[in-house]
Amino acid sequence: MNEPYDPYDSYDPYELSVGVPTVEVFRRLRTDAGLSDKAPEAVALALPNTWHGVIVHHEGEPIGMGRVIGDGGTAFQIVDVCVHPAHQGRGLGQRIMAALTEELERRAPATAYVSLIADGPARFLYEKYGFTDTAAHDSIGMYRVMGASPGLSASPAAP
Repeated sequence: MNEPYDPYDSYDPYELSVGVPTVEVFRRLRTDAGLSDKAPEAVALALPNTWHGVIVHHEGEPIGMGRVIGDGGTAFQIVDVCVHPAHQGRGLGQRIMAALTEELERRAPATAYVSLIADGPARFLYEKYGFTDTAAHDSIGMYRVMGASPGLSASPAAP
């Protein structure tokens, strides 16, 4: 059972490190956090193409992650930001986003475009890091799941 979280306790049971999880851990973290599962073959292709990734561990166990993908120059996307539900509400999403945006600020060109998909109330977290609704800029975010037929709407939980 998890101890109640005390934000004023100097002991920090969480460690954030640079890297990407294994295929199995990636899939578990996504599904535990309520995100859609991805095929193992697709994850195995995707993870090595991570531009920057972080993993949060609790007592050696991976409980959160986030990645930046992109072309390294003009376009980047923040993806797979998730924290196991038992560890949510402890500022870990903020730590993940801080690490990802700090790396983008450090290495990405000033003209780079960084996007993400905000599901539900996660938008409030992302707004703290300078992300805004694209509709306010006369843009609209769009997506297509490759297994879905064109013209048919895909599941809203797909990203």
